[in-house]
Amino acid sequence: MLGLRSIAEDKNSDDKTKVILCKKSLKNLLDKRFSRLTGRTDRIHRFFEDVSSKMQTMEDVAVFIVTAESILIPINKALEGIPNNDIQYTQATAKAYLDELGNNALATVIGFWDDVGVEGCLNAERVAVVREFTHLRRDISMLPEHETNMVLTAFMQEFERRLGQKRKARAGGSLEDVASFLFDYYNIKADKAPEHFQADIEVDKWIRCKDKWLIGISCKRTLRERWKQVSSATAEVLSNYKIKQVWHLTTYDEDLSDDKLALLGGLRHVFYLRDDSRRLAVFKNHIGLKDYVRPMSQFIDDLKKEIG
Repeated sequence: MLGLRSIAEDKNSDDKTKVILCKKSLKNLLDKRFSRLTGRTDRIHRFFEDVSSKMQTMEDVAVFIVTAESILIPINKALEGIPNNDIQYTQATAKAYLDELGNNALATVIGFWDDVGVEGCLNAERVAVVREFTHLRRDISMLPEHETNMVLTAFMQEFERRLGQKRKARAGGSLEDVASFLFDYYNIKADKAPEHFQADIEVDKWIRCKDKWLIGISCKRTLRERWKQVSSATAEVLSNYKIKQVWHLTTYDEDLSDDKLALLGGLRHVFYLRDDSRRLAVFKNHIGLKDYVRPMSQFIDDLKKEIG
């Protein structure tokens, strides 16, 4: 934006000439900056045409400069400091729990993994927004109140739009990451998924048992509406791919009904529930369902027994 500011401050040219020079300077800047990104040529051209059509006076140029320097560039820099995933906020806390409490902390770690990550990222967002908002308000303090409010509102709208894109990119990965963390923490080696296996089961990790069969590990808070998809993999399908069982680490189990558990358990699914779970207390004393549920604290020991 230095080029545009220099033109705007040129006392030897009239405003009409300055506007023309600013447009040419902006076009040259865009052409140079994106010269190697041929796939974006059409988008950059349309962007320039749109800006150029709106840049009719030096006041328009001034608005463009302020927008770029005080809104877009600060937002871009601020976004670089906001995590693309939640891992950095969750790993340290999860490790502390497991170091201190061992396997008894498994349910706690899986339960808070998503919450801690989301809270950490939102706090980072809040710090960035407040910092840049404060800087912008100071930089435009000389403007009339109405114009100041317009600029600040535009800033917040654009910042929130960009943050929303980043949140969308982060979403969905957190609970899958906990499986990777647990395998790393306990030095358990994951195996590759069965070739051509396409059943609707969201398995985060696979382990190869000592008998050469596979067990799938799925970390999800709850099955909810997914349970019908899970049940699509029949025992015959699992056997065809040498899958012994699918283990679910589930922290919210109130929707795990007797019928649902009976169906999925019969299809070789095992559910690890919180040790203090009300549903676990009911199921483990049920003659027909007790083989399908286990306490979460037992998960790692069971895993190591299968590996041998």
